[in-house]
Amino acid sequence: MKKNVVALLFSVIVSVFVISCKQNSNSNDLPAGVVENPNSADGSATKDALPEITFEKDFHDFGKLISGEKVTYSFKFKNTGKSLLVISNVSTSCGCTVSSFPKQPIKPGEGATIDVSFDSEGRHGLQTKSISVFTNTQPPTTTLRIQSFITEAEDI
Repeated sequence: MKKNVVALLFSVIVSVFVISCKQNSNSNDLPAGVVENPNSADGSATKDALPEITFEKDFHDFGKLISGEKVTYSFKFKNTGKSLLVISNVSTSCGCTVSSFPKQPIKPGEGATIDVSFDSEGRHGLQTKSISVFTNTQPPTTTLRIQSFITEAEDI
């Protein structure tokens, strides 16, 4: 009887552990095999085989904006490396900046855009924002920047 209780308790604990450790699946997740990353723990990376993200420009100035204007800019880039480029995430320095980016791998030689929207509502003066692009490149993070000078309509 004591063995049965211990066995039952053990199976309940294991079940709870397995259920709690289950990761949520996202439909945008890519299979691990799609990313070729030749880095290794011993430091013997073959950098020539890595993807490489090359932007036409990493800074955009929207110029003068009237407070409340919403503007968008597309940062164009190309995979100038030799394997699939995967953008895992794009984060912005504030909530007034929103971005969209390709969710599928980009083949060598192909390009795409990262679209950045800026809402100047409630902002005044010089505004500089950064956008961090996280990829499977070395280095893994690229920083893009936007700026504008925000004025009130009556100041023009």
